[in-house]
Amino acid sequence: MKELELDIKSMTMPQLKAVMEELGEKPFRAKQLYEWFHQKRVWNYEEMTNLSKGLREQLSVKYPLKPIEVVQVQTSKIDGTQKYLFRLGDGNVIESVLMKYKHGNSVCISSQVGCRMGCRFCASTLDGLTRNLLPSEMLEQIYRIQEISGERVSNIVIMGTGEPMDNYDNVVQFLHMVSDELGICISQRNITVSTCGLVPRIRQLAEEQLQITLALSLHAPNDEKRQELMPIARKYTLEEVLDACRYYFEKTGRRLTFEYSLVGGVNDFQEDAKQLSGLLKGLNCHVNLIPVNPIKERNYRKSNREVIENFKIKLEKYGINVTIRREMGSDIDGACGQLRKRYMEETESE
Repeated sequence: MKELELDIKSMTMPQLKAVMEELGEKPFRAKQLYEWFHQKRVWNYEEMTNLSKGLREQLSVKYPLKPIEVVQVQTSKIDGTQKYLFRLGDGNVIESVLMKYKHGNSVCISSQVGCRMGCRFCASTLDGLTRNLLPSEMLEQIYRIQEISGERVSNIVIMGTGEPMDNYDNVVQFLHMVSDELGICISQRNITVSTCGLVPRIRQLAEEQLQITLALSLHAPNDEKRQELMPIARKYTLEEVLDACRYYFEKTGRRLTFEYSLVGGVNDFQEDAKQLSGLLKGLNCHVNLIPVNPIKERNYRKSNREVIENFKIKLEKYGINVTIRREMGSDIDGACGQLRKRYMEETESE
């Protein structure tokens, strides 16, 4: 898979200063340009009135801007959740979700076009990985959602299509930029990065001195069941993954989150809850139980409400901090990758 070069909107301040130097401009121009992109969110050089006409022309030739376009917006009649389908500059499509809570608006963004992790219950991975997203393409999902909704985003979860740790460098650059005071300035403590468990990358992330929350897609209480649901589990055992999570906590002091998708008749038994409690004993963590969103390509089904409640009660009995994730947007293409996949199928059949 060929890596895309960083576009100008993905550049940090030092990188932009180097560009200005190369174009024979003063370093302060870099800050002006950065603010146009990330504070004023302007995607047209002609509107950047404090830059000279000559510089604007040079930039438009050397660094053409290709903002992402809105293809479709679905709004839930149940809770106001909005699902966005965006088209990237190269024609690929990605999806993002705006979820409205009492404590503020949360946006779930994608980090890749497609995914190669192969988790059995996920629609994102059915067609494999097309490419990584650039930092600007992750940022623009948030900017466009704020622009369209007219509301500020206060929380970000990188849990949409893709495996963030499989696009490590771009995701880390995004994290620095989205929390930058010269940009949108979202607190790192309000950002969660989800991973299916790429052990070396979790350890590397621990060294970055970021204050983000790490969420591990756990989904099973033992290696056997995890391997059935998640191919990555054949590469890294639960012991290795949890050791990496402990290391992350030691380095950052940030409480860990474990995502557990409940699949009916697969990983939702009382014995599974007991095993899971033993696995997480002593960890400073929170378990997020997720009723799985069924997809037509797989025969997995959602656990029923009583089973989910009993699973939660069992974990609490063993002292585990646990919540059941509120189902948002269940009347629209709810599961990760569903909207994108349906759109691609429809356009291919035209």
